[in-house]
Amino acid sequence: MTFCRKSILKKAILFLALFLFGQTSLLWARKAILKDIVVTTSAKELFVYFTVANSFTKDMEEAILNGVPVTFTYKLVLEEKRSFFPNKTIASFSISHTMKYDQLKGVFIITKEGKKRERLTSKDLIWAKKLMTEVETPIVPLNKLKKGHRYELRLKAELSKVKLPLFLHYVLFFSSLWNFETDWYTVEFVY
Repeated sequence: MTFCRKSILKKAILFLALFLFGQTSLLWARKAILKDIVVTTSAKELFVYFTVANSFTKDMEEAILNGVPVTFTYKLVLEEKRSFFPNKTIASFSISHTMKYDQLKGVFIITKEGKKRERLTSKDLIWAKKLMTEVETPIVPLNKLKKGHRYELRLKAELSKVKLPLFLHYVLFFSSLWNFETDWYTVEFVY
């Protein structure tokens, strides 16, 4: 009888280890990246546009459909590049996009918070994911920049940690497997 229990226990541990390895390797296979980065100006401000690719997993989509809110945080740092001194920080801020599914109404609610707050709704998950992963934001007024000077804009995206009630952390201990964070992306330009 004890031999049978040990055998079952070994199989269960092996299965759990293979499951965790498989989940982790899937996570590494689909690394989230920033793409289509465009830095431009309007009449009064410096703007940046970019998107995030490979940010949603099936687990995240299931969690969203079950009412778990998901927040992407985008970090932006603009510095003036200087030759003989450390770079000078012109702007440093974060913006966030949060998606929550309202099961009663059957709509996704996307809240974009940054320099201004915007609330959007969509009945389509694909469109809601597009709204979550597209960023268009002003960085600084143009009068903060000097003509002919070099600047560096650094960008990063991350999925904020899921905040669940305490008892659900035990049930959903695999939730950390769908956390992501991109590398820092750098765009250098002369104004």
